[in-house]
Amino acid sequence: MIPTSVSAAAVTGLRVLRPNPKPSTAYSYSETELATGDDLFKHHHNRRRRMSDLAKEVDVEALIAISVGFPVDSLTEEEIEANVVSQIGSVEQANYIVVRNHILARWRSNVTVWLTKDHALESIRAEHKNLVHSAYTFLLQHGYINFGVAPAIKEVKFKPPEGFSKGNVIVIGAGLSGLIAARQLISLGLKVVVLEGRARPGGRVRSKKMTGGQNGVAAAADLGGSVLTGINGNPLGVLARQLGVPLHKVRDICPLYLPNGRTVNSDIDSKVEASFNKLLDRVCKLRQAMLDEVKSVDVSLGTALEAFRHVYRVAEDPQEQMLLDWHLANLEYANASLMSNLSMAFWDQDDPYEMGGDHCFIPGGNERLIRALAEDIPIFYDRMVESVRYATDGVLVYAGRQEYQGDMVLCTVPLGVLKKGNIEFVPELPQRKKDAIDRLGFGLLNKVAILFPYDFWGGEIDTFGHLTEDPNMRGEFFLFYSYSSVSGGPLLIALVAGEAAVKFEKMSPLESVVRVLEILKGIFSPKGIAVPDPLQAVCTRWGQDQFSYGSYSYVAIGASGDDYDILAESVGDRVFFAGEATNKQYPATMHGAFLSGMREAAHILRVADRRVSPAEKSNTSSQENVSVVDKFFDTPDLKFGNFSVLYDPMSTDLESNCLIRVELHGEKSLHLYCLTSRRLVLELSKLEGDLSRTEMLTRDFGVKLVGWNNLSAAVGSLFTSIELARSV
Repeated sequence: MIPTSVSAAAVTGLRVLRPNPKPSTAYSYSETELATGDDLFKHHHNRRRRMSDLAKEVDVEALIAISVGFPVDSLTEEEIEANVVSQIGSVEQANYIVVRNHILARWRSNVTVWLTKDHALESIRAEHKNLVHSAYTFLLQHGYINFGVAPAIKEVKFKPPEGFSKGNVIVIGAGLSGLIAARQLISLGLKVVVLEGRARPGGRVRSKKMTGGQNGVAAAADLGGSVLTGINGNPLGVLARQLGVPLHKVRDICPLYLPNGRTVNSDIDSKVEASFNKLLDRVCKLRQAMLDEVKSVDVSLGTALEAFRHVYRVAEDPQEQMLLDWHLANLEYANASLMSNLSMAFWDQDDPYEMGGDHCFIPGGNERLIRALAEDIPIFYDRMVESVRYATDGVLVYAGRQEYQGDMVLCTVPLGVLKKGNIEFVPELPQRKKDAIDRLGFGLLNKVAILFPYDFWGGEIDTFGHLTEDPNMRGEFFLFYSYSSVSGGPLLIALVAGEAAVKFEKMSPLESVVRVLEILKGIFSPKGIAVPDPLQAVCTRWGQDQFSYGSYSYVAIGASGDDYDILAESVGDRVFFAGEATNKQYPATMHGAFLSGMREAAHILRVADRRVSPAEKSNTSSQENVSVVDKFFDTPDLKFGNFSVLYDPMSTDLESNCLIRVELHGEKSLHLYCLTSRRLVLELSKLEGDLSRTEMLTRDFGVKLVGWNNLSAAVGSLFTSIELARSV
């Protein structure tokens, strides 16, 4: 019996073991669908390759590209946007795909080196140089090649970029998405600062060293993201290879135990598993029929499954009911939520994109990857972001009573933080994005990690399950992970999912550990195996964590995969979003977070490259902004002498910002500007004469009058507020 053989609508993510993952070869295509490559690759005079050998090589490279997420015979949306070919659907496109796959496969064969464009050209005929340039540039900028933490990669990536910086980016959050985005942005020529609310990097990836006993028993426990779900094409697998870390395949054997400690009968086990999969099959057929008839109808997955269970009289025997509840608990673990919250229509919308291959542990914990990614990145810890203000000319981020100014900001905070509204966005985020934040679910999974003096459960398995008689508590310690083979010590981690995960946060840690020990003794004591006292125990409380408020995202009733895309949308080419909840293909996974960071780094680069040069900017966009502002000054909120004032329409506070324009007369009128408070403006208005006002402003208040281009980014948010108020 294996923990999740969900055949009908297989569950993806960090969270479920998949004993029979879909292999890459499940993607079928004929040789006629791809260019053969014969006219692309160079041939050697003394050992000319046979066409069939070359076609095989092209096929292998295509499979590698598929495992990374590229379609078989078409371009991705990112490639189309990057204009990698001049004509969609042409022979050029077919040739480009072969070249792209070749470059990708070549780097994947040795991820410890920096693949140069010249290396890529070595095996491609000279007349296809433009295709090589196009494919290489795309793969490099979008983080498909030459990424990671190998010494040769870091040496190239962290060389100071030539020429002026393409922009300044503030990254909020030092989790996986924030760290890889920061690394990639730096290598692409942008200046980056990372603001992290915690005192450590990693976000929801946290490895804790546990120790105890006279002999100094120690182990590393992954309290957050833990399993690499599918190693084929997984970028986290690339990082592990670069660090020389051997991955441990999570073994498929998972015995299940009844409350009395007996092993579940294999025949009953197989029968209920098959029934469970049939229930999911029937739900899939039902939802397809419903969606064909009425597009907007949605109910909970739990409601649909329970209805079919009654109709087809599934699991009426008490033991069968416990087994079915175990499968449902596993499904709730997969989605970090109760079955009653999951969308029947779209709960598994990411299933077609899942990565194939084994599920693996990283020996020593996933924090090994985090430490490597955080190295050499400018991260400011204990900086909880309170406010993001953005406008046409930049962003201001306020964290820990400090102001950070940049051209763009990348927000990588978990969906739970966005739902709480702990970060103020000025102006507010578009309603479309706020609605998506509300619709998507953000669920809960908790763990109890226990270090024992020795491994009493046996090292030949990585998982075992426990059944319960109470359906409402089916997710309470229903699955145990054995980390003995990877953590360095005898460590067990018990999972708490579904309704039990919510109740768990109200229990004391002592109660939780006692309950786990009761379950373990119930399993092993009848076998004559004593359960020793633990050396150390740790209980997670992800729902109470102010930097996450939960574990990972899921598709709630009324939501769909499109909401992940909406969350990923940028706002005004100034505010960008990354994180697992912005990745429609790989939500709720560590690699999904990683890939979203790469995606947004490429997006930010495109925006930065679109921006005009500084000289052009001063003669075009800035001039346009000035002309709009001057129109506002035609009807100022206050005017005295040559001083005109625009108030912040969003606030009447005396300390709120005001924009002052001073008109200087000569052969040609000149306008100078400054930002100051409403209180100081009122004091200026009481003086007689512009000279006295200017002296008070500059000498007494220390305010400089400057040209429009030299105003701080704060004027952008004020300007936006004024523009919005006056457009009503």
